[in-house]
Amino acid sequence: MEEMIMRWLFDPTAGKLIAAFVGVVVVYGVVHALKRSINLHVTDADSRYRARKLVSFLGYVTVIIVIATVFSDRLGGLTVTFGVAGAGIAFALQEVIASVAGWVALSFGNFYRPGDRIQLGGIRGDVIDIGVLRTTLMELGEWVEGDLYNGRIVRVSNSFVLKQPVYNYSADFPFLWDEITFPVRYGSDWRYARAVLQRVADEVIGDYAGQSEGAWKGVVQKYLIEDAKIAPLVTIRPDENWIEFKVRYIVDYRNRRSTKDRIFTRILEEVDRSNNRIQIATAGFELLSAPALRVELFGEGDRPLPEPLPIA
Repeated sequence: MEEMIMRWLFDPTAGKLIAAFVGVVVVYGVVHALKRSINLHVTDADSRYRARKLVSFLGYVTVIIVIATVFSDRLGGLTVTFGVAGAGIAFALQEVIASVAGWVALSFGNFYRPGDRIQLGGIRGDVIDIGVLRTTLMELGEWVEGDLYNGRIVRVSNSFVLKQPVYNYSADFPFLWDEITFPVRYGSDWRYARAVLQRVADEVIGDYAGQSEGAWKGVVQKYLIEDAKIAPLVTIRPDENWIEFKVRYIVDYRNRRSTKDRIFTRILEEVDRSNNRIQIATAGFELLSAPALRVELFGEGDRPLPEPLPIA
């Protein structure tokens, strides 16, 4: 028994296994210590998250280098075998490889980062984690109307970054343009209605317009894009049913629903104060004219009445 143990201890392969194990344990200990240090000394959540991800990635790379170094003298004769096996593995794991490639693109391409609101692979939500294979989202919408969480956590393959468009609501310009349609009946004071809508929009959106102006100037300088109007805008379009007003404004992407609620509330308050100068239109039908109807009545002796139909 002792001879077998001694033979195993002096076996080169066993020695390499022990060395590789020790190397992996040391790397794991260093990575764990660095993560604890980051949690203690880095206060910014975004910087802390990125630092932990970087340390984990460097730990994986170091483990691969350690194992390859330990067994380097035994890998030379297996080159052809590894090549053939690698081709088969690449074909079988093409989706995994595409996901890893997507993760590399995310790491260096600035598509999105944790905290951004995106739409990826048909799923819309806030990014809460970016892994090597999948991006984790806190989903928005579906059975919940508006930009509100529905409670589902969705993991989307990183390969969609290379296959489909990536919609980012909060990248270089964390604001959105939104519109409200407000129908007014013909006969209302449309000039007064327009002035009221403009005043309400300026009152509610004024802060957003000021905050977003600097961000939009940065976008205009960075990209070849038109210098759009940031201030709220009211437009008018009459049709056959009513006068349609559209209030176009800019809003923080996280507060789109609440801002629309505030605008509608203020508009309805102004309508109540207008003393019928502003009348909200509804989808109704008004009968303007009808053809004349001729009704003839006959007595019993003038014309026989039709026999009643049998009732089944």
